[in-house]
Amino acid sequence: MRSRLRCAGLLVQEGDFVLLYFNDRRWYVVRARRGARYSFNEGVISADEIIGRAYGESLKTHIGVECRIVKPTLCDIVYNAFKRRTQVIYPKDAALIILKAGIGPGSRVVEAGTGSGFLTAILAYAVRPTGTVYTYEVRSEFLELAKANVAALGVDSFVVFKNKDVREGIDEREVDAVVLDLADPWEVVGHAHASLRSGGVLACFVPTVNQLEKVVESARGAGFVMVEAEELLLRKYKVSRGETRPEMRMVGHTGYLVFARKP
Repeated sequence: MRSRLRCAGLLVQEGDFVLLYFNDRRWYVVRARRGARYSFNEGVISADEIIGRAYGESLKTHIGVECRIVKPTLCDIVYNAFKRRTQVIYPKDAALIILKAGIGPGSRVVEAGTGSGFLTAILAYAVRPTGTVYTYEVRSEFLELAKANVAALGVDSFVVFKNKDVREGIDEREVDAVVLDLADPWEVVGHAHASLRSGGVLACFVPTVNQLEKVVESARGAGFVMVEAEELLLRKYKVSRGETRPEMRMVGHTGYLVFARKP
């Protein structure tokens, strides 16, 4: 299945995700399906008006408000079009996980827990075209939602979904990375060590310092080396000549990241 990010040519195809841009504050990501209608504060747009148009073209809602058709990024789709029932990994944390864990085309990655599948989809997009993500989730209702989200992006062929408690063990061996977003990742650190190849990376996301301490101690005790604990803070800026300053609001904390390597 082709990725929904890679549209054939420069025209919107049925099933593609499309970003409808009104202004910097008002923009929406929708799925182009024939017969669908999208209702916004700016008015209603029919999918039939979008399909077949070129990216960059403009169109108007039923009340005459103009918008532009833009091809969305992976980030646009995952964080604006996916359905969610759980807390999700923020883009800043997902990006660092992929970079520091060395995840790329051909990588074999174990993930737990799947949750709504946001990170699963991002990992799957990164390991294409020859890699695989093996994702573990104990709650079947979350797994079904994740499957739908990942399939909508068109990267489900790169994911193996497992309705299994990862605390009971990891089936895969010689994987390149193990990524844990669990309440008690220290319970899985030993399994991760056994699953990873030499040089493979363990990456854990935890929200509190208590969890941070336990997972770092567990990683060291399990024989991991180069154990690092980090936190990313992202602050946006209001940029206007003579008035440039940080935005008044920011996401001050999402979680802590632990990275460790199997020697």
